[in-house]
Amino acid sequence: MKTKAAVLWGLHQKWEVEEVELDGPKAAEVLVKLTASGLCHSDDHLVTGDMPMRMPVVGGHEGAGVVVEVGEGVTEVAEGDPVVLSFIPACGRCTPCARGMSNLCVLGAAIVAGPQLDGTFRFHARGQELSQMCVLGTFSEYTVVPMASVVKVDPGTALDTAALVGCGVTTGYGSAVRTGETRDGDTVVVMGVGGIGINAVQGARIAGARNIIALDPVEYKRTRSLEFGATHTAADVEEALALVTEVTRGELADVCVVSTDSGEGAYVAQALSLVGKRGRVVMTAIPHPTDTTVDMSLFDLTLYEKQVRGSLFGSSNPRHDIVRMLELHRSGQLKLEELITREYCLEDINQGYEDMHNGVNLRGLIRF
Repeated sequence: MKTKAAVLWGLHQKWEVEEVELDGPKAAEVLVKLTASGLCHSDDHLVTGDMPMRMPVVGGHEGAGVVVEVGEGVTEVAEGDPVVLSFIPACGRCTPCARGMSNLCVLGAAIVAGPQLDGTFRFHARGQELSQMCVLGTFSEYTVVPMASVVKVDPGTALDTAALVGCGVTTGYGSAVRTGETRDGDTVVVMGVGGIGINAVQGARIAGARNIIALDPVEYKRTRSLEFGATHTAADVEEALALVTEVTRGELADVCVVSTDSGEGAYVAQALSLVGKRGRVVMTAIPHPTDTTVDMSLFDLTLYEKQVRGSLFGSSNPRHDIVRMLELHRSGQLKLEELITREYCLEDINQGYEDMHNGVNLRGLIRF
């Protein structure tokens, strides 16, 4: 079939929206008609090369839609079912999945490889095979994805907002609650309150944090963070340190989530300076792939038992936690509609990313 998609043909280029060919689903795959796709920073990392991937590629990894066709052997969903797509496929059978760590499923190795799980391609254009971001490619009206990436949701679910729980909401929430283990009464600092960090703020609030400091140089994001649960805001680390010292009487924060636009080695030392004894620094921001050095005080790390933890998808289990996020939304605890700052048609995708870089969006959304 033919479908309209946003394709990245090379590094540092613009997304090009054009008609492409899409093959039907093979065994254990599903054809989905997208309702909406979030504009996540991770797709911009394809443009900059911070996330190396085979080009050309159909971008997008945060989406929701309706099943149109199922491949051989698929019994979990049927035509017409509403689904959210998880950017991490989860087989449910490998050792990490069996241990409750399905965000680390062995199938996750495929998310930046390019082709589908069987090593072949579904999208084609200009005589070339097109990769799919995270084996999804949600910057397209239609896409074919593995059943391992599909989470069925309740009929009547608003799929435009549900799209956001496929990545940003669940990653941010989980960074604070699952990886960071935020507890009732804790003090939490969120360093960078964009599409991921704003949900770390929400997660800390829902977990019962007493103080939540939103740290971001962009005034708009600091102001908006107060709507999602931040109790204090700071424009830089120095200001945040003074705040944390004051509100904790010198004990410092229990958790610091680093959800900046990219993960820099220098941010680790800054985050460690904000947490106290047994404080947990959660690194969620995607680092530069060639960076191998990190600034930190090993003296502090040892004597105060401070911890640095990596976080992929917020240490969440997609099939359980995507549904849980929607339940929290229905109960009024988790904000979703409020996250969407601007909506775009697919042809305006480059404007959407320009707005993200200019700091005027919490989350931009493509509506199909």
